[in-house]
Amino acid sequence: MEIQTPDWVKHAVFYQIFPDRFAKSQQPRKLILKNATWEAWEDIPTLYGYKGGDLWGVMEQFDYLQDLGINAIYFTPIFQSASNHRYHTHDYYQVDPMLGGNLAFKELLEAAHQRNIKVVLDGVFNHASRGIFFFHDILENGQSSPWKNWFRIEGWPLAPYNYQAPANYVGWADNRALPVFNHDNPEVREYIMEIAEHWIKLGIDGWRLDVPFEVKTPGFWQEFRERVKAINPDAYIVGEVWTEAQEWLDGTQFDGVMNYLFAGPTIAFAAGDRVDKDQLKDIAYSPYPPLFASEYAQKIQALLELYPWEIQLTQLNLLASHDTARLISIAGGDKASVELATLLLLTFPGAPSIYYGDEVGLPGKLDPDSRRAFPLEANWDLDILNCHKKIIALRLTYPSLRTGAYEVLCAERTVYVFARILNGEETIVGVNVGTAPGSVNFPVTALKTQPSNLVYGEAEIKWSSEEESTKLSLTIPPRSGCIIA
Repeated sequence: MEIQTPDWVKHAVFYQIFPDRFAKSQQPRKLILKNATWEAWEDIPTLYGYKGGDLWGVMEQFDYLQDLGINAIYFTPIFQSASNHRYHTHDYYQVDPMLGGNLAFKELLEAAHQRNIKVVLDGVFNHASRGIFFFHDILENGQSSPWKNWFRIEGWPLAPYNYQAPANYVGWADNRALPVFNHDNPEVREYIMEIAEHWIKLGIDGWRLDVPFEVKTPGFWQEFRERVKAINPDAYIVGEVWTEAQEWLDGTQFDGVMNYLFAGPTIAFAAGDRVDKDQLKDIAYSPYPPLFASEYAQKIQALLELYPWEIQLTQLNLLASHDTARLISIAGGDKASVELATLLLLTFPGAPSIYYGDEVGLPGKLDPDSRRAFPLEANWDLDILNCHKKIIALRLTYPSLRTGAYEVLCAERTVYVFARILNGEETIVGVNVGTAPGSVNFPVTALKTQPSNLVYGEAEIKWSSEEESTKLSLTIPPRSGCIIA
Protein backbone atom coordinates (compact mmCIF):
# COMPACT_ATOMS: atom_id res chain seq x y z
CA MET A 1 0.00 0.00 0.00
CA GLU A 2 1.31 3.41 -0.96
CA ILE A 3 1.29 5.72 2.08
CA GLN A 4 -0.04 9.19 1.43
CA THR A 5 0.37 12.12 3.81
CA PRO A 6 -0.55 15.81 3.38
CA ASP A 7 2.14 17.64 1.44
CA TRP A 8 1.64 20.97 3.24
CA VAL A 9 2.67 19.46 6.60
CA LYS A 10 6.16 18.75 5.21
CA HIS A 11 6.62 22.51 4.79
CA ALA A 12 4.81 23.62 7.96
CA VAL A 13 6.22 25.32 11.04
CA PHE A 14 3.63 24.81 13.78
CA TYR A 15 2.91 27.01 16.77
CA GLN A 16 1.07 25.38 19.67
CA ILE A 17 -1.39 27.72 21.37
CA PHE A 18 -3.09 27.21 24.73
CA PRO A 19 -5.96 29.65 24.08
CA ASP A 20 -6.60 30.89 27.63
CA ARG A 21 -2.96 31.96 27.95
CA PHE A 22 -1.71 33.31 24.62
CA ALA A 23 -3.44 36.65 24.02
CA LYS A 24 -6.40 38.63 25.28
CA SER A 25 -8.16 40.77 22.69
CA GLN A 26 -7.36 44.47 22.92
CA GLN A 27 -10.64 45.28 21.11
CA PRO A 28 -13.91 45.25 23.10
CA ARG A 29 -15.47 42.40 21.08
CA LYS A 30 -16.71 40.00 23.74
CA LEU A 31 -20.50 40.08 23.94
CA ILE A 32 -20.56 38.31 27.30
CA LEU A 33 -18.04 38.18 30.15
CA LYS A 34 -16.90 41.69 29.28
CA ASN A 35 -16.30 42.47 32.94
CA ALA A 36 -15.24 39.04 34.17
CA THR A 37 -12.71 38.83 36.98
CA TRP A 38 -9.78 37.04 35.39
CA GLU A 39 -6.67 35.83 37.16
CA ALA A 40 -3.92 38.46 36.68
CA TRP A 41 -2.13 37.83 33.36
CA GLU A 42 1.39 37.94 34.81
CA ASP A 43 0.63 35.80 37.89
CA ILE A 44 1.79 32.17 38.06
CA PRO A 45 -1.19 30.12 36.82
CA THR A 46 -3.33 28.11 39.21
CA LEU A 47 -5.06 24.80 38.51
CA TYR A 48 -8.54 26.30 38.14
CA GLY A 49 -7.96 29.95 37.27
CA TYR A 50 -8.74 31.58 33.92
CA LYS A 51 -6.58 34.32 32.39
CA GLY A 52 -9.13 35.33 29.76
CA GLY A 53 -7.19 34.72 26.54
CA ASP A 54 -9.46 34.48 23.49
CA LEU A 55 -9.48 33.79 19.75
CA TRP A 56 -9.73 37.46 18.82
CA GLY A 57 -6.53 37.95 20.80
CA VAL A 58 -4.87 35.24 18.69
CA MET A 59 -5.99 37.01 15.50
CA GLU A 60 -4.48 40.26 16.73
CA GLN A 61 -1.12 38.42 17.00
CA PHE A 62 -1.13 37.05 13.43
CA ASP A 63 1.46 39.66 12.33
CA TYR A 64 3.75 38.51 15.13
CA LEU A 65 3.30 34.85 14.18
CA GLN A 66 3.96 35.49 10.50
CA ASP A 67 7.03 37.57 11.33
CA LEU A 68 8.29 34.57 13.32
CA GLY A 69 7.74 32.34 10.26
CA ILE A 70 4.74 30.37 11.51
CA ASN A 71 2.40 28.90 8.87
CA ALA A 72 0.34 26.46 10.97
CA ILE A 73 -1.32 26.61 14.39
CA TYR A 74 -2.20 23.70 16.66
CA PHE A 75 -4.76 24.76 19.26
CA THR A 76 -5.22 22.81 22.47
CA PRO A 77 -9.00 22.30 22.94
CA ILE A 78 -11.29 25.21 22.16
CA PHE A 79 -14.71 23.61 22.68
CA GLN A 80 -17.07 24.56 25.51
CA SER A 81 -15.75 23.19 28.77
CA ALA A 82 -15.56 23.88 32.51
CA SER A 83 -11.76 23.93 32.71
CA ASN A 84 -9.12 26.42 31.61
CA HIS A 85 -7.43 23.74 29.44
CA ARG A 86 -10.77 22.56 27.99
CA TYR A 87 -9.98 18.84 28.01
CA HIS A 88 -13.31 18.45 29.87
CA THR A 89 -15.59 18.83 26.83
CA HIS A 90 -19.21 19.93 27.39
CA ASP A 91 -20.24 20.44 23.77
CA TYR A 92 -18.19 19.44 20.73
CA TYR A 93 -20.21 21.68 18.43
CA GLN A 94 -19.69 24.93 20.37
CA VAL A 95 -16.47 26.90 20.69
CA ASP A 96 -16.19 28.06 24.30
CA PRO A 97 -17.98 31.41 24.80
CA MET A 98 -14.98 32.63 26.84
CA LEU A 99 -12.90 32.33 23.66
CA GLY A 100 -15.50 34.20 21.60
CA GLY A 101 -17.69 31.27 20.58
CA ASN A 102 -18.28 29.89 17.08
CA LEU A 103 -18.40 33.44 15.68
CA ALA A 104 -14.83 34.24 16.76
CA PHE A 105 -13.57 30.88 15.49
CA LYS A 106 -15.17 31.38 12.06
CA GLU A 107 -13.51 34.78 11.83
CA LEU A 108 -10.15 33.38 12.95
CA LEU A 109 -10.27 30.51 10.46
CA GLU A 110 -11.00 32.87 7.56
CA ALA A 111 -8.28 35.30 8.64
CA ALA A 112 -5.75 32.47 9.06
CA HIS A 113 -6.50 31.00 5.64
CA GLN A 114 -6.19 34.42 4.00
CA ARG A 115 -2.61 34.43 5.32
CA ASN A 116 -1.99 30.78 4.31
CA ILE A 117 -1.88 29.70 7.96
CA LYS A 118 -3.32 26.23 8.59
CA VAL A 119 -5.39 25.49 11.70
CA VAL A 120 -5.41 22.11 13.49
CA LEU A 121 -7.78 21.48 16.42
CA ASP A 122 -7.43 19.17 19.41
CA GLY A 123 -9.90 16.27 19.30
CA VAL A 124 -10.59 14.89 22.77
CA PHE A 125 -12.58 11.83 21.78
CA ASN A 126 -11.57 9.30 24.42
CA HIS A 127 -13.47 10.98 27.25
CA ALA A 128 -15.91 13.85 27.75
CA SER A 129 -16.83 15.62 31.00
CA ARG A 130 -19.35 15.30 33.80
CA GLY A 131 -21.05 18.31 32.25
CA ILE A 132 -21.70 16.91 28.78
CA PHE A 133 -25.44 16.63 28.10
CA PHE A 134 -25.50 12.82 27.69
CA PHE A 135 -23.75 12.16 31.00
CA HIS A 136 -25.81 14.81 32.74
CA ASP A 137 -28.98 13.01 31.59
CA ILE A 138 -27.68 9.79 33.19
CA LEU A 139 -27.03 11.67 36.45
CA GLU A 140 -30.60 13.02 36.39
CA ASN A 141 -32.42 9.86 35.27
CA GLY A 142 -30.20 6.98 36.34
CA GLN A 143 -30.96 3.66 34.70
CA SER A 144 -33.88 5.20 32.80
CA SER A 145 -31.53 7.39 30.74
CA PRO A 146 -31.40 6.48 27.04
CA TRP A 147 -27.70 7.51 27.08
CA LYS A 148 -26.56 5.05 29.74
CA ASN A 149 -24.67 2.86 27.26
CA TRP A 150 -22.65 5.83 26.00
CA PHE A 151 -20.19 5.59 28.89
CA ARG A 152 -18.46 2.77 30.75
CA ILE A 153 -20.84 2.41 33.69
CA GLU A 154 -20.01 -0.31 36.22
CA GLY A 155 -22.79 0.04 38.82
CA TRP A 156 -25.39 2.31 40.37
CA PRO A 157 -25.75 4.97 41.66
CA LEU A 158 -23.06 7.09 39.99
CA ALA A 159 -21.01 9.34 42.27
CA PRO A 160 -19.44 12.08 40.15
CA TYR A 161 -18.72 14.42 43.10
CA ASN A 162 -18.90 12.27 46.23
CA TYR A 163 -15.35 10.99 46.54
CA GLN A 164 -16.26 8.87 49.59
CA ALA A 165 -18.43 6.60 47.40
CA PRO A 166 -17.29 4.46 44.45
CA ALA A 167 -17.64 6.37 41.14
CA ASN A 168 -19.29 3.34 39.47
CA TYR A 169 -18.07 4.49 36.04
CA VAL A 170 -14.72 4.63 34.29
CA GLY A 171 -13.04 8.03 34.39
CA TRP A 172 -9.91 8.78 32.39
CA ALA A 173 -6.91 8.14 34.68
CA ASP A 174 -9.47 7.51 37.47
CA ASN A 175 -10.58 11.15 37.22
CA ARG A 176 -14.33 11.39 37.90
CA ALA A 177 -14.47 14.67 35.97
CA LEU A 178 -13.66 12.76 32.74
CA PRO A 179 -16.11 9.91 32.03
CA VAL A 180 -14.73 7.66 29.29
CA PHE A 181 -16.88 7.05 26.19
CA ASN A 182 -18.01 3.53 25.33
CA HIS A 183 -16.49 3.41 21.83
CA ASP A 184 -17.90 -0.09 21.27
CA ASN A 185 -21.36 1.46 21.10
CA PRO A 186 -22.00 2.20 17.37
CA GLU A 187 -23.96 5.33 18.31
CA VAL A 188 -20.98 6.79 20.21
CA ARG A 189 -18.71 5.93 17.31
CA GLU A 190 -21.04 7.66 14.85
CA TYR A 191 -21.33 10.70 17.13
CA ILE A 192 -17.55 11.17 17.19
CA MET A 193 -17.21 10.59 13.42
CA GLU A 194 -19.85 13.27 12.77
CA ILE A 195 -18.04 15.78 15.01
CA ALA A 196 -14.79 15.14 13.13
CA GLU A 197 -16.57 15.61 9.79
CA HIS A 198 -18.44 18.73 10.94
CA TRP A 199 -15.31 20.78 11.70
CA ILE A 200 -13.44 19.52 8.63
CA LYS A 201 -16.41 20.66 6.50
CA LEU A 202 -16.22 24.04 8.23
CA GLY A 203 -12.64 24.32 7.01
CA ILE A 204 -10.20 23.22 9.73
CA ASP A 205 -7.02 21.65 8.36
CA GLY A 206 -6.74 18.67 10.65
CA TRP A 207 -7.10 17.01 14.03
CA ARG A 208 -4.60 16.38 16.82
CA LEU A 209 -6.01 13.40 18.69
CA ASP A 210 -5.76 13.27 22.48
CA VAL A 211 -4.67 9.89 23.98
CA PRO A 212 -5.86 7.95 20.88
CA PHE A 213 -4.13 4.76 22.09
CA GLU A 214 -6.80 4.52 24.81
CA VAL A 215 -9.49 3.85 22.19
CA LYS A 216 -9.29 0.08 21.75
CA THR A 217 -12.32 -0.46 19.48
CA PRO A 218 -11.11 -2.29 16.32
CA GLY A 219 -11.25 -0.19 13.14
CA PHE A 220 -12.11 3.04 14.96
CA TRP A 221 -9.19 5.18 13.77
CA GLN A 222 -9.24 3.59 10.31
CA GLU A 223 -12.85 4.76 9.89
CA PHE A 224 -11.95 8.16 11.36
CA ARG A 225 -9.25 8.60 8.72
CA GLU A 226 -11.49 7.45 5.87
CA ARG A 227 -14.27 9.84 6.79
CA VAL A 228 -12.05 12.85 7.43
CA LYS A 229 -9.99 12.31 4.25
CA ALA A 230 -13.17 11.81 2.18
CA ILE A 231 -14.00 15.46 2.92
CA ASN A 232 -10.46 16.82 2.73
CA PRO A 233 -7.70 14.45 1.51
CA ASP A 234 -5.14 17.02 2.73
CA ALA A 235 -6.40 17.08 6.32
CA TYR A 236 -3.66 16.30 8.85
CA ILE A 237 -4.34 13.60 11.46
CA VAL A 238 -1.75 13.53 14.24
CA GLY A 239 -1.96 11.36 17.34
CA GLU A 240 -0.68 12.07 20.83
CA VAL A 241 1.46 8.96 21.21
CA TRP A 242 4.56 9.42 23.36
CA THR A 243 6.24 6.11 22.58
CA GLU A 244 7.08 4.08 19.47
CA ALA A 245 3.98 4.36 17.26
CA GLN A 246 4.34 1.94 14.33
CA GLU A 247 0.95 0.44 15.17
CA TRP A 248 -0.76 3.73 14.27
CA LEU A 249 1.57 4.86 11.47
CA ASP A 250 0.85 2.16 8.91
CA GLY A 251 -0.83 4.61 6.51
CA THR A 252 -4.39 3.60 7.49
CA GLN A 253 -4.72 5.73 10.64
CA PHE A 254 -2.55 8.77 11.51
CA ASP A 255 -0.23 10.87 9.35
CA GLY A 256 2.10 11.36 12.29
CA VAL A 257 2.39 11.50 16.07
CA MET A 258 3.72 14.07 18.52
CA ASN A 259 7.36 13.09 18.27
CA TYR A 260 8.48 12.85 21.89
CA LEU A 261 10.98 10.20 20.70
CA PHE A 262 12.78 13.12 19.07
CA ALA A 263 12.36 15.51 22.02
CA GLY A 264 13.89 13.20 24.64
CA PRO A 265 17.32 12.54 23.10
CA THR A 266 17.58 16.04 21.64
CA ILE A 267 17.18 17.67 25.05
CA ALA A 268 19.50 15.06 26.64
CA PHE A 269 22.17 15.91 24.05
CA ALA A 270 21.73 19.71 23.99
CA ALA A 271 21.25 20.28 27.72
CA GLY A 272 23.27 17.34 29.09
CA ASP A 273 23.78 17.43 32.83
CA ARG A 274 22.05 20.82 33.09
CA VAL A 275 18.69 19.02 32.97
CA ASP A 276 16.58 19.66 36.06
CA LYS A 277 15.46 16.14 36.95
CA ASP A 278 12.62 17.50 39.12
CA GLN A 279 10.92 18.52 35.85
CA LEU A 280 10.89 14.95 34.54
CA LYS A 281 8.49 13.39 37.04
CA ASP A 282 5.81 11.06 35.60
CA ILE A 283 6.73 11.77 31.99
CA ALA A 284 6.95 9.17 29.26
CA TYR A 285 10.00 10.47 27.37
CA SER A 286 13.69 10.61 28.32
CA PRO A 287 15.60 13.93 28.29
CA TYR A 288 18.06 12.31 30.73
CA PRO A 289 20.77 10.95 31.19
CA PRO A 290 23.10 13.15 29.07
CA LEU A 291 24.15 11.86 25.65
CA PHE A 292 27.40 12.20 23.75
CA ALA A 293 27.20 12.89 20.00
CA SER A 294 27.70 9.21 19.06
CA GLU A 295 24.84 8.11 21.35
CA TYR A 296 22.60 10.88 20.01
CA ALA A 297 23.40 9.79 16.45
CA GLN A 298 22.39 6.20 17.27
CA LYS A 299 19.06 7.30 18.72
CA ILE A 300 18.30 9.58 15.77
CA GLN A 301 19.24 6.89 13.22
CA ALA A 302 16.99 4.40 15.03
CA LEU A 303 14.14 6.93 15.05
CA LEU A 304 14.53 7.58 11.31
CA GLU A 305 14.35 3.83 10.65
CA LEU A 306 11.12 3.37 12.64
CA TYR A 307 8.66 4.74 10.10
CA PRO A 308 8.34 5.10 6.31
CA TRP A 309 9.92 8.32 4.96
CA GLU A 310 6.53 9.67 3.90
CA ILE A 311 5.45 9.45 7.57
CA GLN A 312 8.76 10.87 8.89
CA LEU A 313 8.07 14.03 6.89
CA THR A 314 4.70 14.55 8.64
CA GLN A 315 5.72 13.81 12.23
CA LEU A 316 4.94 16.64 14.65
CA ASN A 317 8.38 17.32 16.16
CA LEU A 318 8.57 19.19 19.45
CA LEU A 319 10.74 20.05 22.44
CA ALA A 320 7.97 20.98 24.90
CA SER A 321 4.18 21.11 25.18
CA HIS A 322 1.40 21.84 27.66
CA ASP A 323 2.06 18.35 29.10
CA THR A 324 5.75 18.93 29.91
CA ALA A 325 7.83 21.54 31.69
CA ARG A 326 9.05 24.27 29.36
CA LEU A 327 12.34 23.78 27.56
CA ILE A 328 14.29 26.52 29.36
CA SER A 329 13.10 25.22 32.74
CA ILE A 330 14.02 21.62 31.88
CA ALA A 331 17.47 22.98 30.91
CA GLY A 332 17.90 24.70 34.28
CA GLY A 333 17.58 28.16 32.73
CA ASP A 334 20.44 27.61 30.25
CA LYS A 335 19.87 29.63 27.07
CA ALA A 336 22.48 27.81 25.00
CA SER A 337 20.62 24.51 25.59
CA VAL A 338 17.46 26.10 24.19
CA GLU A 339 19.24 27.44 21.10
CA LEU A 340 21.06 24.15 20.41
CA ALA A 341 17.90 22.06 20.79
CA THR A 342 15.96 24.54 18.62
CA LEU A 343 18.60 24.29 15.86
CA LEU A 344 18.27 20.48 15.91
CA LEU A 345 14.45 20.72 15.92
CA LEU A 346 14.20 23.15 13.00
CA THR A 347 16.60 21.18 10.78
CA PHE A 348 14.99 17.75 11.36
CA PRO A 349 12.63 15.98 8.91
CA GLY A 350 8.98 16.50 9.85
CA ALA A 351 6.95 19.50 10.99
CA PRO A 352 8.53 21.41 13.90
CA SER A 353 6.14 22.62 16.60
CA ILE A 354 6.99 25.53 18.90
CA TYR A 355 5.11 25.76 22.19
CA TYR A 356 3.87 29.35 22.54
CA GLY A 357 6.34 31.43 24.55
CA ASP A 358 9.29 29.04 24.20
CA GLU A 359 10.55 31.31 21.40
CA VAL A 360 10.89 34.23 23.84
CA GLY A 361 12.39 32.17 26.67
CA LEU A 362 9.23 31.85 28.78
CA PRO A 363 10.03 29.62 31.79
CA GLY A 364 7.60 27.18 33.38
CA LYS A 365 7.96 24.08 35.49
CA LEU A 366 5.52 21.16 35.44
CA ASP A 367 1.77 21.74 34.92
CA PRO A 368 0.15 24.13 35.74
CA ASP A 369 3.32 26.29 35.70
CA SER A 370 4.13 25.30 32.10
CA ARG A 371 0.88 26.98 31.03
CA ARG A 372 1.85 30.55 31.95
CA ALA A 373 0.47 33.53 30.06
CA PHE A 374 2.52 34.76 27.10
CA PRO A 375 4.91 37.36 28.55
CA LEU A 376 4.82 41.11 28.01
CA GLU A 377 7.34 42.27 25.39
CA ALA A 378 9.59 43.80 28.07
CA ASN A 379 10.18 40.26 29.39
CA TRP A 380 11.10 38.60 26.09
CA ASP A 381 14.53 37.05 25.63
CA LEU A 382 15.47 38.61 22.30
CA ASP A 383 18.47 36.33 21.74
CA ILE A 384 16.25 33.25 21.84
CA LEU A 385 13.63 34.98 19.67
CA ASN A 386 16.20 35.98 17.03
CA CYS A 387 17.62 32.46 17.00
CA HIS A 388 14.11 31.09 16.24
CA LYS A 389 13.46 33.69 13.54
CA LYS A 390 16.77 33.10 11.76
CA ILE A 391 16.57 29.30 11.72
CA ILE A 392 12.88 29.24 10.73
CA ALA A 393 13.69 31.63 7.85
CA LEU A 394 16.49 29.30 6.73
CA ARG A 395 14.21 26.27 6.95
CA LEU A 396 11.69 28.04 4.73
CA THR A 397 14.46 29.18 2.33
CA TYR A 398 16.19 25.82 1.80
CA PRO A 399 13.91 22.97 0.65
CA SER A 400 16.61 20.45 1.71
CA LEU A 401 16.05 21.44 5.36
CA ARG A 402 12.41 20.43 4.99
CA THR A 403 12.27 17.36 2.78
CA GLY A 404 15.92 16.44 2.10
CA ALA A 405 17.43 13.10 3.11
CA TYR A 406 19.13 13.14 6.54
CA GLU A 407 22.74 11.91 6.61
CA VAL A 408 24.90 11.85 9.74
CA LEU A 409 28.40 12.93 8.66
CA CYS A 410 30.23 12.92 11.99
CA ALA A 411 29.42 12.24 15.67
CA GLU A 412 32.47 12.58 17.91
CA ARG A 413 32.45 13.45 21.62
CA THR A 414 30.45 16.73 21.79
CA VAL A 415 30.27 17.46 18.05
CA TYR A 416 27.43 16.27 15.83
CA VAL A 417 27.36 17.05 12.10
CA PHE A 418 24.73 16.02 9.56
CA ALA A 419 23.61 16.95 6.07
CA ARG A 420 20.19 17.42 4.50
CA ILE A 421 20.28 16.50 0.81
CA LEU A 422 17.63 17.25 -1.81
CA ASN A 423 18.52 16.80 -5.47
CA GLY A 424 21.51 19.15 -5.98
CA GLU A 425 20.94 21.13 -2.78
CA GLU A 426 23.12 20.07 0.13
CA THR A 427 23.02 21.75 3.54
CA ILE A 428 25.28 20.91 6.50
CA VAL A 429 24.31 21.44 10.15
CA GLY A 430 26.95 21.27 12.90
CA VAL A 431 26.44 21.37 16.65
CA ASN A 432 28.95 21.49 19.50
CA VAL A 433 27.35 20.92 22.91
CA GLY A 434 30.69 21.02 24.74
CA THR A 435 32.08 23.87 26.86
CA ALA A 436 35.29 24.03 24.77
CA PRO A 437 35.67 24.62 21.01
CA GLY A 438 34.96 21.41 19.11
CA SER A 439 37.19 20.43 16.17
CA VAL A 440 36.50 17.49 13.88
CA ASN A 441 38.10 16.32 10.65
CA PHE A 442 36.30 13.62 8.68
CA PRO A 443 35.94 12.18 5.17
CA VAL A 444 32.74 13.12 3.34
CA THR A 445 31.39 10.59 0.86
CA ALA A 446 27.66 11.37 1.03
CA LEU A 447 27.89 14.79 -0.65
CA LYS A 448 28.49 15.79 -4.26
CA THR A 449 29.23 19.45 -3.44
CA GLN A 450 31.34 21.23 -0.83
CA PRO A 451 29.01 23.67 0.97
CA SER A 452 31.05 26.57 2.42
CA ASN A 453 28.56 29.41 2.86
CA LEU A 454 28.03 29.95 6.60
CA VAL A 455 24.39 31.08 6.84
CA TYR A 456 23.93 30.61 10.59
CA GLY A 457 26.26 30.65 13.61
CA GLU A 458 30.04 30.63 13.64
CA ALA A 459 32.52 27.99 12.48
CA GLU A 460 35.85 27.51 10.77
CA ILE A 461 35.25 25.48 7.61
CA LYS A 462 37.99 23.87 5.53
CA TRP A 463 37.57 21.39 2.69
CA SER A 464 40.53 19.35 1.49
CA SER A 465 41.19 16.51 -0.95
CA GLU A 466 43.50 13.64 -0.12
CA GLU A 467 44.07 11.01 -2.78
CA GLU A 468 40.50 9.99 -3.67
CA SER A 469 38.73 11.25 -0.53
CA THR A 470 37.27 14.64 0.31
CA LYS A 471 37.64 15.78 3.90
CA LEU A 472 35.92 18.45 5.94
CA SER A 473 37.56 20.16 8.91
CA LEU A 474 35.13 21.96 11.15
CA THR A 475 35.76 23.94 14.33
CA ILE A 476 32.64 25.08 16.18
CA PRO A 477 32.76 27.44 19.20
CA PRO A 478 31.56 26.07 22.56
CA ARG A 479 27.80 25.54 23.14
CA SER A 480 26.83 26.64 19.64
CA GLY A 481 25.79 25.43 16.23
CA CYS A 482 26.03 26.41 12.57
CA ILE A 483 24.34 25.90 9.21
CA ILE A 484 26.45 25.73 6.06
CA ALA A 485 24.69 26.06 2.70
